[in-house]
Amino acid sequence: MPRALVRTGRALALLAGTQFLLILDTSVINVAAPSMGRELAIPPAALSWVANAYLVSFGGLLLLSGRAADLLGRRRVFASGLAVLVAASLLGTLADSAALLIAARTAQGVGAAMAAASALALLLMLYEDGPGRHRALGVFAAMAGAGGAAGTVLGGVLTSWFGWESTFALNVVAGLLLLVAALRLLPEGRAERDGRGIDLPGAATVTGGLALLAYAVVSAGEAGWSAPQTLGTAAGAVLLLAAFVAIERRAAAPLVPLDIFTRRTLRTANMLAALWQTALFPMFFLVSLYLQTVLGYDAVGGGLGLLPLSLTVVLVAGGAGRLIGRFGLRAVMCAGFVLIAVGMGWLSRISAAGSFVGDVLPPSLLLGVALPLAAVTTQVAATAGTSDDEAGLASGLVNTSLQFGSVIGLAALSGIAAARTAAGGDLTEGIGAAFLAGAVVAVVGALVAARLRTPVPV
Repeated sequence: MPRALVRTGRALALLAGTQFLLILDTSVINVAAPSMGRELAIPPAALSWVANAYLVSFGGLLLLSGRAADLLGRRRVFASGLAVLVAASLLGTLADSAALLIAARTAQGVGAAMAAASALALLLMLYEDGPGRHRALGVFAAMAGAGGAAGTVLGGVLTSWFGWESTFALNVVAGLLLLVAALRLLPEGRAERDGRGIDLPGAATVTGGLALLAYAVVSAGEAGWSAPQTLGTAAGAVLLLAAFVAIERRAAAPLVPLDIFTRRTLRTANMLAALWQTALFPMFFLVSLYLQTVLGYDAVGGGLGLLPLSLTVVLVAGGAGRLIGRFGLRAVMCAGFVLIAVGMGWLSRISAAGSFVGDVLPPSLLLGVALPLAAVTTQVAATAGTSDDEAGLASGLVNTSLQFGSVIGLAALSGIAAARTAAGGDLTEGIGAAFLAGAVVAVVGALVAARLRTPVPV
């Protein structure tokens, strides 16, 4: 095998491993949080922000991180992101209060945004548009899907055996290994600069607007969608994002050239990325909740219940590129959304007297097939035809769409489950209603995907 090909394969493994770690961090804390609350006497309101702080900073900084990768160098931003993640995780292992834990999680989100946006940009730089890139995106999607489930498994195992501090220590070790490998394996990539630097007013307004929007969405899960806190924060987000658009229209060197949104395929693909995450991401939390709260599994068993899904994702993702080549991007994308709808609808039929084998395993295997089909096709469409100097921007856009889809989905579907339970149903009925809502979102995604007309090279 040619040496260059081996090096590219190792670089892909590094980038996919980073994606695995970053997605793992969104779920691992949910399992460890109760232990943190007990040991440090953290009240529930503050404890929820140990998880949410990561989502707010991650979502708020993705777009800026992607553009910074284009202008400052993709390997540089990627390595800096890993360094921030390691430092923040080390702070987390030493934290002895809610304030320090929230600060650590916020800083983890900053590092994650920098690493995630530049990781996809580096992948686009390593592989030209076509079958090779599709296969690489399949690997990337497999690790993202596996990371979501693995976070639940590892969160239970590490917390039960070594204490909650080990969930942060895992990042320190893994982050250092990835950082060393990045400096050895990754090429530098940077667009030509005109000397005008980063658009600071645009960067400030879009980062603030996206962070406030993420804050509003995660707050809605606790305070309610019509609460003054939620509406006020959302209004602030809208004002900042409107200011960002006005700034970009006049900027000589805009952070985000607004004409990129005139590309229909890019707009549709980003919408679809948000839709599949909205429909499917909450499933990891809801299935674990059902297994532990209703069926009586412990934290480790609840996490292991998602292992078959993760293995299916890994097995299917590698062949997604071949399916695109044979059947076309739109057909595979539609199939992914239809399978998500069927799988989530199937899960909505869970019962309090059910079982893992009868109620969870079959639909979760179906969703394991669906996830990589939707993930790979939306990323292919969102990055198709991207020029070298736009790779980071395209990466930041699609990652932002994915992140906000997951945040909105978890807040909305968890809220539906809670509302149904509070209205007189039991917890199982509430979880079933949330799964059904996810199925409806996936149907909407399938209809949107069917209208993806612009041809994408395969």
